[in-house]
Amino acid sequence: MRVLIVDDHPMYRAGLAAALSSLSDITVVGEAGDGEAAVESALRLAPDVVLMDLHMPVMNGVEATARLRKELPGTAVVVLTMLESDESVAAAVRAGARGYLLKEAGRDEILRALEACRDGGAYFGPNAARALAGLVGAETRRAVANPVLPELTEREVEILDLVARGLSNAAIASRLYVSDKTVRNYVSTVYGKLGVSDRAAAVARARDAGLGSGPSGRR
Repeated sequence: MRVLIVDDHPMYRAGLAAALSSLSDITVVGEAGDGEAAVESALRLAPDVVLMDLHMPVMNGVEATARLRKELPGTAVVVLTMLESDESVAAAVRAGARGYLLKEAGRDEILRALEACRDGGAYFGPNAARALAGLVGAETRRAVANPVLPELTEREVEILDLVARGLSNAAIASRLYVSDKTVRNYVSTVYGKLGVSDRAAAVARARDAGLGSGPSGRR
């Protein structure tokens, strides 16, 4: 199995590479220190699996995962990170990650995740699995609760909900691990679909649909 390791801490990358290289069926084909370098390396090396950190400079792991899903659909991404929030898990899964582990995971668990995802399956550590279950339940409830907005996609409803909670575009981008430009594009699309011209009108429509009632989590 060919593995690319992506993490912005050189010592951690080196230690992980050494640990995985000691396993007979794994070849560490490369390392990268940010998401942009990860995409470039993956396109060049065509690994079976990319072990991806999330919080990195230049391009974060979520955006890199989304790029890899589009450009290298045959390569699996397994997130290996210190971030354990529900938002982090949700963002990674939506971007196309097949696995999610915390950095406290041992070598054997990392190997199980790599093998499962290489073979087309999925692997989520206990914390990530609980967050994923909660996410599925929340999105099901939201879909049932908001039939008045059938014109919006699931992601657009999520963005609109955060707008209605009072979060700025920058705060939404930080929470969902996407760029400010991506959020601006979503917000513009939502305006168009709802037939509104500004944030206040969009918030009013959102609240009519029952969105925006949770805590803002303002940043």
